[in-house]
Amino acid sequence: MVKKARNRAKGEVVALVGASLLLTAGLVAACFVAPTEKTMGGVQRIMYLHVAVAWFALMAFAGTAAGGATYLVRRNLIWDAWAQAAAELGWVCCSLMLLTGSLWARKAWGTWWTWDPRLTAAFVLWGIYSGYLIVRSSVEEPHQRARISAVLAIVGVVDIPLVILATRWFRGIHPAAPQMEPSMRAVLLLCVAGLSAFLSLLVWQRQRQLDHERLVGLLRARVQDRVF
Repeated sequence: MVKKARNRAKGEVVALVGASLLLTAGLVAACFVAPTEKTMGGVQRIMYLHVAVAWFALMAFAGTAAGGATYLVRRNLIWDAWAQAAAELGWVCCSLMLLTGSLWARKAWGTWWTWDPRLTAAFVLWGIYSGYLIVRSSVEEPHQRARISAVLAIVGVVDIPLVILATRWFRGIHPAAPQMEPSMRAVLLLCVAGLSAFLSLLVWQRQRQLDHERLVGLLRARVQDRVF
């Protein structure tokens, strides 16, 4: 048992170090290796972080909805923990997506914000999952909290296709997938892979923490029942 735990801990460390190195390589490449875009200059480098956090936010929110739906079917709170962990990291990335998008828009469009269809859909998504996290902090009973949160997550995930396809379905100023040089595309993929790997490990660790907290709470409640 002890040996198995040690091997697992070593594997976790190796995975975390590997993901950290991959993420670092992506960020370094974005800052110093990728060619400078001719029109916007160095500001365009924000794109690498912007796309990476946007991708992970959408995947994390999809994972939140999947975890919530699985909880509704199985009534096992471990799936609710997965949903919460994914939502927390997804919300952080969605916030960074809006922030980096505003910085990029200031240079590209001359304004910090515009109610472009894709930006509007992204803001709505951020608002829905902000509400999701508020609900989680407001409802104490675990299963009631899990049920309400699951419904919110499933409703919110409907907005993800709008974020992805808004530039195809509606007219706006947000560009569709731009044409990039092969070196730019390679750096972008490296950033997306590195950030996704690193944050996926954080989601996993957060889920374990939440599940351990739940189990400790159950044990504490049983001890109190026996003592009092």
